[in-house]
Amino acid sequence: MRSIWQIYKTDWLNIFKVPTGIFLIIAIILLPCLYDWVNIKSVWDPYANTQGVKVAVTSEDQGTIVADKQINIGDELIKSLQNNEKLGWTFVTKEQAERGIDRGDYYASILIPPDFSSKITGIINGNLDRPEVIYTVNEKVNAVAPKITSSGVSAITKQINENFTEAVSTALLTKLTEIGIQIEEQLPTIRKVESGIFTLESKLPEIRAAGQKVLELEKKLPEIHDKAQIILEVEKRIPEINQAAGHVLHIQQNWPRISEAASVIISLEDKLPVIRQAVARIQELDQNFDKVANAVTQATEKAKQAIEIVSAAQNALPKIADLAEKGKAVSDQINDFLTTHDGAFETIAPLLKQNLVLAQQAADSVTSLTEKLLQINPAQLPTAEEVRAASDRLSHVEQLLERTSSLLGRINNYIPGQPLNHQLERLQVIQQKVIRQIEILGTIADALESGKTPAKDLVERLGQLSKETSAALGDILSRYDSEIVPRIQEGIEKMKQLTGDASANLQKLTERLPDIEAILADTKSGLELGVAELQRIQGDMPQIRTRIHELAQALQTNAAAFEKAITVAAPFLRENLPTIGKKLDEAAAFIKNDLPQAEKELTKLADFVRYKLPEVETGVHTVAALVRDDLPKLEKAIGQAADKLREVEANNHFADLAKLLRGDIKKESEFLASPVQIKENRKYPIPNYGSAMSPFYGVLSLWVGATLLISLLKPDAENPDGRYKPYQLYLGRLGTFVTIGLLQALCVTLGDIYILGAYVADQVPFVLFAMLVSIVFVTITYTLLSVFGNVGKGIAIIFMVFQFSSSGGTFPISMTAPFFQALNPFMPFTYAISLLREGVGGIFWETALRDILCLVGFIGLSLFVALVLKRPLSGLIKKSTENAKKTKIIA
Repeated sequence: MRSIWQIYKTDWLNIFKVPTGIFLIIAIILLPCLYDWVNIKSVWDPYANTQGVKVAVTSEDQGTIVADKQINIGDELIKSLQNNEKLGWTFVTKEQAERGIDRGDYYASILIPPDFSSKITGIINGNLDRPEVIYTVNEKVNAVAPKITSSGVSAITKQINENFTEAVSTALLTKLTEIGIQIEEQLPTIRKVESGIFTLESKLPEIRAAGQKVLELEKKLPEIHDKAQIILEVEKRIPEINQAAGHVLHIQQNWPRISEAASVIISLEDKLPVIRQAVARIQELDQNFDKVANAVTQATEKAKQAIEIVSAAQNALPKIADLAEKGKAVSDQINDFLTTHDGAFETIAPLLKQNLVLAQQAADSVTSLTEKLLQINPAQLPTAEEVRAASDRLSHVEQLLERTSSLLGRINNYIPGQPLNHQLERLQVIQQKVIRQIEILGTIADALESGKTPAKDLVERLGQLSKETSAALGDILSRYDSEIVPRIQEGIEKMKQLTGDASANLQKLTERLPDIEAILADTKSGLELGVAELQRIQGDMPQIRTRIHELAQALQTNAAAFEKAITVAAPFLRENLPTIGKKLDEAAAFIKNDLPQAEKELTKLADFVRYKLPEVETGVHTVAALVRDDLPKLEKAIGQAADKLREVEANNHFADLAKLLRGDIKKESEFLASPVQIKENRKYPIPNYGSAMSPFYGVLSLWVGATLLISLLKPDAENPDGRYKPYQLYLGRLGTFVTIGLLQALCVTLGDIYILGAYVADQVPFVLFAMLVSIVFVTITYTLLSVFGNVGKGIAIIFMVFQFSSSGGTFPISMTAPFFQALNPFMPFTYAISLLREGVGGIFWETALRDILCLVGFIGLSLFVALVLKRPLSGLIKKSTENAKKTKIIA
């Protein structure tokens, strides 16, 4: 085994060393594939292209007259062939057909003679001359075409015969029907009358019940008439219905606004506690308004007094400045000044708090103005003047905040660590928000003056800024007494301390005089602005008192009713508003889509009530009269007739004859024309001819591949030192040949499946079967070459020729000559083609195992011949080969 493997390995190493050798091996592998694929593709589905087989058709039929009716069967046949695509029917004259047949333009021709119709219908008059269709075929053009055209002509002849048989049988059965017309006509009539009476007798209870329904309907006619008048009344109301429908559509169009208003009402329910608290606060303010007025008056008087104190301090400052040059006297006078005017500094903290309170009140007034601007009702929007007034008030507040920040900043400079920096930063942020509110109020006032509604997002931004401003000021005021006032006092005390030591700090004190003057100026300016604001508020107090009193009275009167209304309305809207909206949409859709059609139907119904209902009432009265007067008599007569018919039926002998004559003439004539139908049952179906031929061409190409191997490759491996035995040389080189053969089989089968798309029921077995076939063929051909030399090549070709004819690859073997039928069981092709057909159509393992065993037997036979006969015949074959070489022609 090691020697055989060494020979096999050496062969492949030598092949891969030489590029030309690799190319040659690839060519040997692919050439059988090309042979297989080209042949299969050329015969892929030839019977689907038979319309290319041209057949000339000529009709000279003159027609005939049957029963005073012109008939031309030739023309009908031409029309039938024009819709037949099985062959390439070409309709020409007789001369063109004859010339085309001779030249090979047409494979065949069909001529319908002039007397065709008259002969085929002659049977009616007793003339039994058989009509002819002249079929001419040129058999030298192609061997298969005459068979195809012959089958087409046979189909035409069959169609004509069937149609003729059907027509004759129809006529015959019609005559038989006419012979028994009396019985056939009378018997169905009797049966119909008999069946009708029996049916009527069985339906009498239902008829009686229906009559009672008619009588009941007659009693209800007045009520029906009265209710029908309602339809007429509704018809008159159609204009009002359309008007109401218009209102519904209008509501549906404005439903978003209504939903928004409803959402406001729902939100008010959650704010009822706040509203109650606000009402209580307003009523409390109304009751204690005198205290508020007195507080404003007192604040105004105190502010004026503070201004006087600060003015006195300012007037005294120049004197201090004059004394600054007098040395120590400056210090004494400054100390006296601070002691004398200490009350001016004590007003700073209350002044700053008052300014912050005024600023918060102004912010709250802007918040109230914002709520008015967000009202849905345009009549409740504030005027442009009110908006301008709010803007002016905010401008005043902005100046107060600026003075307050300046004063706090100067005091903060005297305090170590400057602890008021955070509060100063917050005041600057508040001042910026106030400035932004002034800008927004200006934009809103411009919009109101031009008659436009302010943008909602702009108003909401104004409200947000005013609320943030009020909240920030409230936070500062809440900490003012505990955090800011001590720091202010600390700064003033620090300033006084700096002036205490006159001799040490004279220079510092002199430098601080401008700061003291600036502080007093800022204090006086803040006081003046506060007094102006307080005086404005004091001037508006009577008007404010009146408005608050009116508001308190209105709230006291309507608060309970308002709260009750919100309490009732909010849950209703929350639960039912979506349903109402959905119902409103459905109603609007009905009005748009269905109401016009409903009105038309109502108009039709009204017309029926107006014009047709009286006729219906008359008909009901007539039928009711029949039920009352004639129905009993009819029931009695039907019962008597049914009894008599039962007596006749007991002795009736015409039933069998009537059944025979009542046959379906058309179906019976069609049965006589074609009494037998073929039911086709396809086992192992293959969809196209190319796939069915792939086993034959695959086997043939594998034999061709094996022949190429023995023609192009050397049969004997090199054995220079004689170390290999003959059987080792044989089996080693056979392994190389078999490997190439397996690659050929693999490429051929995979190409059939994936390149050509051939139908293969069992693909993996198909590939494996082909590889087995290749092993068999390579073993046979290599054995012939190895044993017989070049003579073996000729034997292989002769063997292929005999197998081609005796394997049954194209036609069934039973159609061939007896000689080839006798060779069939002994040919490898027979079993190879059969095995591959199992893979293509579907495996029947009994057949497949038989084929495999036979093919394996051929391998065993080949190995026996090679191993037994190779040595005895080697001398003879070598001698004959040398003699052949002497011819200088044979290799």
